[in-house]
Amino acid sequence: MTMIRCISPVNGEVYAERPAMTLEMARQAVAHARQAQKGWARRPLEERVKLVLAGVARLNEMVDEVVPELAWQMGRPVRYGGEFKGFNERSNYVASIAADALTSIVVEESDRFERRIEREPHGVVFVIAPWNYPYMTAINTIAPALMAGNAVILKHASQTILVGERMVRAFIEAGVPADVFQNLFLDHDTTAALIAAKSFDFINFTGSVEGGRSIERAAAGTFTGLGLELGGKDPGYVMEDADLDAAVDTLMDGATYNSGQCCCGIERIYVHESLYDAFVEKSVAWVSNYKLGDPLDPETTLGPMANKRFAANVRHQIADAVSKGAKALIDPKLFPEDDGGAYLAPQILVDVDHSMEFMREETFGPAVGIMRVKSDAQAIELMNDSRYGLTASLWTKDAERAGRIGRELETGTVFMNRADYLDPALCWTGVKETGRGGSLSVLGFHNLTRPKSYHLKKATA
Repeated sequence: MTMIRCISPVNGEVYAERPAMTLEMARQAVAHARQAQKGWARRPLEERVKLVLAGVARLNEMVDEVVPELAWQMGRPVRYGGEFKGFNERSNYVASIAADALTSIVVEESDRFERRIEREPHGVVFVIAPWNYPYMTAINTIAPALMAGNAVILKHASQTILVGERMVRAFIEAGVPADVFQNLFLDHDTTAALIAAKSFDFINFTGSVEGGRSIERAAAGTFTGLGLELGGKDPGYVMEDADLDAAVDTLMDGATYNSGQCCCGIERIYVHESLYDAFVEKSVAWVSNYKLGDPLDPETTLGPMANKRFAANVRHQIADAVSKGAKALIDPKLFPEDDGGAYLAPQILVDVDHSMEFMREETFGPAVGIMRVKSDAQAIELMNDSRYGLTASLWTKDAERAGRIGRELETGTVFMNRADYLDPALCWTGVKETGRGGSLSVLGFHNLTRPKSYHLKKATA
């Protein structure tokens, strides 16, 4: 029997484990979901929305269990209180727009014809969720998918193995039918076999580029709809008229919060030469104030990375950049790193360029590179010099200028004077190797349903 294990970054020991389902057991679970979905879709939209929000509320009641569990599973300090703010904001927003997003488009309603386009649920939606924000990323699809009338099968990352179990428990206790929302423990081979057999009508995956390629390979020839949010290397650009202190505070937080393990975290910053020295100096002071340590300690502000192999990748990128001329500005003696383990000090690198892996490949850790630029044109060229495109953060007092620059950027979202935030009213999407499709907003509902046209010719006397 294959066991799926979570190795806690807190102490390097097994924190939780569950047996992986056999392929036959998984097929039966999906069959039950498919059978239950039709009845769920026939329920009034208002009832489905109410039950989903009840599930959200029930999960909120579990806060005292959820927060320390997250610390043990993926290392986020308990002082930050879990993910409930974003989890609730996203759930409540999609609930508020569900009726409008799913309403029919009436083309004609006359004594001769009734012509309209309706939104119909896909059927069974498969959500493969990541460990870095395991509740918020999952709810982006789960809430609107269920509200739209789909059944949902959830598979969570092994690093956060208890999250899917807890989410499903909360929703079922709130009244969502058990077969409509299920959490399955699946290994990679079983997951691929289910996808290849066209077990699902839509798949949403959040994870690595290689993981996305594996999903696409498994789905090849099935014509199953895919939503893929993959890697990122998000840039910030600080212009000469920026609010310097606000830029430092937001961009450094965006680069290091959650130990830098954010899909839209800031990984490279371009600063106009007139502000460069001051920006770097203030950034070093800001980052040096972190307290790295046990995430269960309320005084800890920076916990371990989720796994020691993730920390090893960050160390490798930093060492490679330094060997090629980069300069590391944060004194590691300020932080009690464990040698080769998951506890990793934050770092700022200067004298970096795009020949370095550190400035081109996803780092996904508490480290950021800062480069000096002379013009908007140079900054745009550097920001676009990436195989990823999720968000870009622009710092200026001139909204027209930000809009003009934004139209030149190859990215899914353009921020002005903020970063590392997901607005549920806007479509969360990416370009290039960051993926395809989109979640949340009205468009998120459209991706989780299909159009169905009705052309009804009325009988005449």
